[in-house]
Amino acid sequence: MAASKLVVQAIRDRLRERGLTYRELATRLGVSEVTVKRDLGRGDFSLARLDAICEALGVELVDLLQGEPDASILTVLDDAQEHALVSDPKLLLATYLIVNDWKFAEILAAFRVDENELVSLLLRLDQLRIIDYRPPKRFTKRTARNFAWQPGGPVHAFFLQRVVPEFFGGAFDQGGDAFHFMGGTLSDAAMRHVAAGMARLAREFDELVRRDTQLPLEARHGCSAVFALRRWEFSAFTALRRGTDARE
Repeated sequence: MAASKLVVQAIRDRLRERGLTYRELATRLGVSEVTVKRDLGRGDFSLARLDAICEALGVELVDLLQGEPDASILTVLDDAQEHALVSDPKLLLATYLIVNDWKFAEILAAFRVDENELVSLLLRLDQLRIIDYRPPKRFTKRTARNFAWQPGGPVHAFFLQRVVPEFFGGAFDQGGDAFHFMGGTLSDAAMRHVAAGMARLAREFDELVRRDTQLPLEARHGCSAVFALRRWEFSAFTALRRGTDARE
């Protein structure tokens, strides 16, 4: 097989590993999806474009050309990694930003950390095997596109104890804010339908976050969304159901 075909196949393999589409790669490169398809179809793109593709994929050229599956990709962290993050707010912040594709200069510009402190955080994340750090300012995340925190793990517990009360305790009155709380009785089939819609919305949110990383910092705002569905009834209502002991 020609060398160009091997490179193109390696790029396609990495896209598949990370769950990235041609459109998302195009967004990261700042070109059109048609250009990406043409380049990968012909295999005659420049070395500068190849360097840009490697940077967009978070992989060194030598690793790409090895053609081996990227075993470093993380879909979930272990207990030790998550405990380390929740024990240090700045380390958790750095992880959150890097997972969401923030760059070294962007972090320095937006948060009260100096260059030496940020380097120290990156070194710790490298030791935890959450990122690959290449001094002085380059790093690549090791998290997969479908990365998620452990269900019931340390970060999940931190989220429930610290983040959720603060999030729901504020007013949803800024431009673009939305809050909908609904209750009702649904069949199992209806619940599955709603859950599927929530999953689609979550994927769309994720895609928009990744697309907007190409915008300057001043054009972006920190945003959070909670998608939740469970079989649950307010306890004060349950206490009034027939057959329920009112003293409970």
